[in-house]
Amino acid sequence: MKRVHIYIGIIAALFCLTRSLPACAVDDQGRFVLVIDAGHGGKDPGAVNGKNQEKSINLNVALKMGKLIEENCKDVKVIYTRKTDVFVELYKRADIANKAGADMFISIHTNSAKSKAANGAETYLLGVEENRTSANLNAALEENKAILLENDYEAHYEGYDPNSPESMIIFEFMQNEYQKESLKMAQFTQNQMITSAKRPDRGVHQAGYLVLWKSTMPSILIELGFISNDAECKYLVSQKGVDEMSQSLYKAFCEYLDYHNKLLEKAVPTAQAIGNKGADRELPVYKVQFMSLKNPLKKNDKRLKAYASVNYYEEGGMCKYTCGDTTDFDAIQQTKKEVQKKYKDAFVIAVYEGKKISVKEAQQISQKFK
Repeated sequence: MKRVHIYIGIIAALFCLTRSLPACAVDDQGRFVLVIDAGHGGKDPGAVNGKNQEKSINLNVALKMGKLIEENCKDVKVIYTRKTDVFVELYKRADIANKAGADMFISIHTNSAKSKAANGAETYLLGVEENRTSANLNAALEENKAILLENDYEAHYEGYDPNSPESMIIFEFMQNEYQKESLKMAQFTQNQMITSAKRPDRGVHQAGYLVLWKSTMPSILIELGFISNDAECKYLVSQKGVDEMSQSLYKAFCEYLDYHNKLLEKAVPTAQAIGNKGADRELPVYKVQFMSLKNPLKKNDKRLKAYASVNYYEEGGMCKYTCGDTTDFDAIQQTKKEVQKKYKDAFVIAVYEGKKISVKEAQQISQKFK
């Protein structure tokens, strides 16, 4: 029981840490950033069937999927956690995605089971497994054992023990901000694997995969099929299998990208006079100005969704972008600190009755209403 209490304390601290991370860092060209993770690699072969190794199946499908996206989706930047047969620690895979400011993280794996009859594809998002004795729990535990090949793994996973089902308690305290988006991507992926690639359907599930644990964006883990099933293994290592699986994942991503862009279009600000939400109360409004461009951003540019209340106004022939409308000066100062993590020159402006005024003037006006 003492061990469980330790896990609870650890995850409470981690929850506060991950919540403080920015939802995304912006790609310089405003592109959607996708990180594709080919599971295992190098000294970690993953699951094995004779001479066939999971790490090779994962990499072949990941590279083909990425190539299809790079050739057909010009507004998408693809980043790979590995492009060759190398070992990459689980925590570094999430770190690659976080540092890239990824909009989506997809980890590709191949399943294995004691029963050679087990077959089919399934898709996971991070969450609590309903049945701790289920095959889904066991699958997550097996994948997580990759950390045993890492040096000093205890320091990177805060005491998580891949040999103990009790360790999975840490995931019961995770509040995934991106669960809705992760689920949507998981559903698109699962549907394409069973319709386009004609794989047996094992469904969409939640489980405690460490590779998804510290990612700060929508994330899914895909199990392409079972390497332990001789027929499915033969399919997955064949060129036909690689082509069909990568095509299905590519189609699923395109569906998600369309869904993502439609959400952005609903939130797109239009050129307008510099607004004042506090006008009806005769209070100045504070905003953080963080970017100035000659031309307005495209509708699907993710910078429009990077912060709350993003808008722009035209001044001096430039489109000046702001965020964080509020009448609370202390609140806007906090917003400025967050924005300056990405835009160092961000600063506070004040608006009163539709016109810009100095911050000092705005504070003096606000003081009259206290």
